[in-house]
Amino acid sequence: MSTPSPTATLLISCPDQKGLVAKIANFIYSNGGNIIHADQHTDFTAGLFLTRIEWQLEGFNLPRDVIEPAFRAIAQPLQANWQLHFSDNLPRIAIWVSRQDHCLYDLLWRKQAGELAADVALIISNHPHLKPIADQFGIDYYHLPITSETKAEQEAKQLELLQNIKSIWSC
Repeated sequence: MSTPSPTATLLISCPDQKGLVAKIANFIYSNGGNIIHADQHTDFTAGLFLTRIEWQLEGFNLPRDVIEPAFRAIAQPLQANWQLHFSDNLPRIAIWVSRQDHCLYDLLWRKQAGELAADVALIISNHPHLKPIADQFGIDYYHLPITSETKAEQEAKQLELLQNIKSIWSC
């Protein structure tokens, strides 16, 4: 089974106005893109246009680091709020677990099977029981027991762990 080629996805919300679909699609088309998925919706009560449009990066004329500034020139006059995502940039996630193993196994098996598109950076638990599973999958496991007296301190440690994986990701 071959890995699908990477895609880019734009998530856009802006005031509804004529020609939005054409302007966005033309940006992709004029840069050699092939749209593979598109959804749009207008919330008439709020006067808001919403769209999600995905295209193949293979054959796209703009390098990744140029797509955002190039699209900004289109988005600004539309008063658009938007995000750009790439399918091969996997989010780093943390999983919190307790004593039961079935949910953890389900998530890790889905990750291994390619059904969960994420990098599991760490597992945090208030019990030590599931560390062997984390070890089996090569994931860091943090046992942070919580009592009413230690709750604030342990929550601060959890936030610090999350900040550490975020800063490692940014490097």
